[in-house]
Amino acid sequence: MVTKQLRGSSDEADLRRADSLAREIFSDVANKWALLIIEVLGERTLRFSELRDEVEGISHKMLTQNLRMLERNGLAERKVYPTVPPRVEYTLTEPGQALRATVDLICGWTHQYFGHIEGARRRFDT
Repeated sequence: MVTKQLRGSSDEADLRRADSLAREIFSDVANKWALLIIEVLGERTLRFSELRDEVEGISHKMLTQNLRMLERNGLAERKVYPTVPPRVEYTLTEPGQALRATVDLICGWTHQYFGHIEGARRRFDT
């Protein structure tokens, strides 16, 4: 993997360093649940239960953890409406939308090479 270090930037931006903030951010967003949440939230603002319905197989706990992580990293916003019970909506921020463009590329790659990977797995597993 090639990582670029911008001139004048700190070691915190270097993915190769085990103690860098960049690696922590990369680790946060490069998991299947985060990628799926980003993909779904990129389409529209959603409530928690709507998100859970859209991301099949995700548990309540995993959705909560990933939404908190995305919010902590400034990739998603949580808006609470003062109703009873409170209504909470999630949306991607501008950096989250920019990341979604990359997630879309990963999804496209997956669709393009799905058959190839499926065949390779069949050959490998026999």
